[in-house]
Amino acid sequence: MYYLNDVPFTFDELPDGHLWDKDLVEEATKNMPLDVEDVYKGSNYLISEQCHPMFDNIRIINPEILPEDLVSYFDEEDLRG
Repeated sequence: MYYLNDVPFTFDELPDGHLWDKDLVEEATKNMPLDVEDVYKGSNYLISEQCHPMFDNIRIINPEILPEDLVSYFDEEDLRG
């Protein structure tokens, strides 16, 4: 799950067999459960505020945690914190 100021906006698909990965399950239980609607609402909110990382040019402080498909959206200047 990816957040911007605690607002969920996208997620990575889990690998096959994720339910049997004890470390992954343990990490997941430490966090609040979210469903697709939560991500949809968060994403729409960020879009309406013009600060969604996939659609708006915003300054990224920690680009190393972005999903790989988002990194190509930003140029070098955007990725400098």
